[in-house]
Amino acid sequence: MNLRRFVRRLAKASIVFGLAGALLHVPVAPAHAAPGGTGPYPADYETSLRLRDHTIYRPNTIPAGLTLPIVAWGNGACRADGTWFENILKEFASHGFLVIANGRPGGFGQTDADMLTEAVDWAIAENGRVGSKYRGKIDTGRVAVMGQSCGGIEAYEVSSRDSRVTTTGIFNSGLMSAADKPMLSRLRAPVGYFIGGPSDIAYQNAMDDWRRLPSALPAFMGNLDVGHFATYDQPNGGEFGRVGSAWIKWQLKGDAAAKSLFVGPNCGLCSTDWDVLQKNLS
Repeated sequence: MNLRRFVRRLAKASIVFGLAGALLHVPVAPAHAAPGGTGPYPADYETSLRLRDHTIYRPNTIPAGLTLPIVAWGNGACRADGTWFENILKEFASHGFLVIANGRPGGFGQTDADMLTEAVDWAIAENGRVGSKYRGKIDTGRVAVMGQSCGGIEAYEVSSRDSRVTTTGIFNSGLMSAADKPMLSRLRAPVGYFIGGPSDIAYQNAMDDWRRLPSALPAFMGNLDVGHFATYDQPNGGEFGRVGSAWIKWQLKGDAAAKSLFVGPNCGLCSTDWDVLQKNLS
């Protein structure tokens, strides 16, 4: 069974156990009203008739000269609710990113990896479309695919096959089937893992993935002992919002201050509550 079919079948299962259960039933609906993020560009979300099954997060005002790298996001449980992770996605967007989540605001049903590809395709098309408010305002050469839990599996799938991907973000996720592990050998973009420590039901899977990565692939593994639900219900996504924003600021914008959190034996996260591993980072 290919991964896409596996994810769809898993997402539709009515009775699941162990890791599969956590991937499908992640109660991360924000407990607090999401502000516009802590970055310099207060953000909100919208929808587009040209991308009906997604939710688009962007700065309320895009200053002249600012171009927005693309971040495509897959939700936990492969849930088609584009506002389920509103806190952290507004936080990302507030740092000058176009963030596109699978699912409409408050939507229902299930997603798949192809929806991340659709998001990237739409953003690139909008950058060139006459009449688009995003015309010339999107950095189409800088693309992240990221996701939480089941959405992380979607991100893996897209990153393994789409050469446009600049970085991959895996949040509280890991491949569950040994048959899918060869996909890791096809990853070519730097990957950041943001996992909830040993109490995260995805921890063992993520750590196994880490050991199987291509030997030369740049990669970061950060574990914070907060479990599978992490800090997504906190304002701005809490610590996962702060660190996730730093990862894309470094990977997609070349931000030196953000880079310092992840690189070297004295990295900014190395002496904190994060448990850090590094590969090929410089």
